[in-house]
Amino acid sequence: MKIYYDEDGQLAAYKDKTIAVIGYGSQGHAQALNLRDSGIHVIIGQRPGGPNYDKAKTDGFNPISAQEAAAAADIIQLVIPDEWQQKVYKADIEPHLKPGKALVFSHGFNIHFKNIIPPKDIDVYMVAPKGPGHTVRREYKNNTGVPALIAIYQNATGSAKNLALAHAKGIGATRVGVLETTFKEETETDLFGEQAVLCGGLTQLIVAGFETLVNAGYSKEMAYFECLHEMKLIIDLIYEGGISNMLYSISETAEYGAYHTGPAIITKETRAAMEETLKNIKNGAFAKKFMQEAHSGKPEMTAARKKGQLHPIETVGTDLRKLMKNLFKNKLVQ
Repeated sequence: MKIYYDEDGQLAAYKDKTIAVIGYGSQGHAQALNLRDSGIHVIIGQRPGGPNYDKAKTDGFNPISAQEAAAAADIIQLVIPDEWQQKVYKADIEPHLKPGKALVFSHGFNIHFKNIIPPKDIDVYMVAPKGPGHTVRREYKNNTGVPALIAIYQNATGSAKNLALAHAKGIGATRVGVLETTFKEETETDLFGEQAVLCGGLTQLIVAGFETLVNAGYSKEMAYFECLHEMKLIIDLIYEGGISNMLYSISETAEYGAYHTGPAIITKETRAAMEETLKNIKNGAFAKKFMQEAHSGKPEMTAARKKGQLHPIETVGTDLRKLMKNLFKNKLVQ
């Protein structure tokens, strides 16, 4: 697989163009600031009356409505939450998509599941940093970047890939590496990774380990350290050199325990659940359920958030982090 770097992306592809970043949340603010710092003309589409509007003003932008931004821009980047993109697109963006314009996404969800069907005479591409927006901004300011994916859905002008690489360079991604994929592959693998491993599987494993120790009579503080706090140490080792790097770096007691017990935790039933998760992503069942949840007031998510915030692993963690405040001077999320 080819990896693209700085020499492969030319900011000249964005020269004399105006890009409208619709949404000034985590990804929106980071990419907008990085693009502006790279010399690209950026305008912000953000509704007034909220913290994101105020932040855009503080950062030196003059935010306007999504409709005004779409009308004024050559390139329109939609980085509002997935569940609201279809509504904003239909009302505010689609009427202003003249031939030769470009539509940019940082996640393929709405294009892949056909919630948004763009006209054939515009470029449609994706630039998806593989990290949260706050990290994208921090790494850019540190003269490095976060790896990213690009994908081309429509190449009406013949320049879609050049535009995607220019965007990736503008946000700092080509400093470390950019891979090309498809909207389908990015969407389905991203959803699976989030649900089965990164955000769903991992957090449930941490909580289950914590509860097992506490229920067996061990202190909540010890359970927190062993099942949550030390996770970063392990992940850092994996991140820098893979699983083998981590196993090499830990004690042989821990390494043997990993070989002996890991397969007993990730059982055939676990793998079957992963396969079912992937099936429901690919056939659109998860996307349909998520959109229904979002448009009905998010009752399931709201209940789950409240339950999670009240869990002992969160309360003891809050207390312990106050005692270790020197570890958390430079938070990603303020």
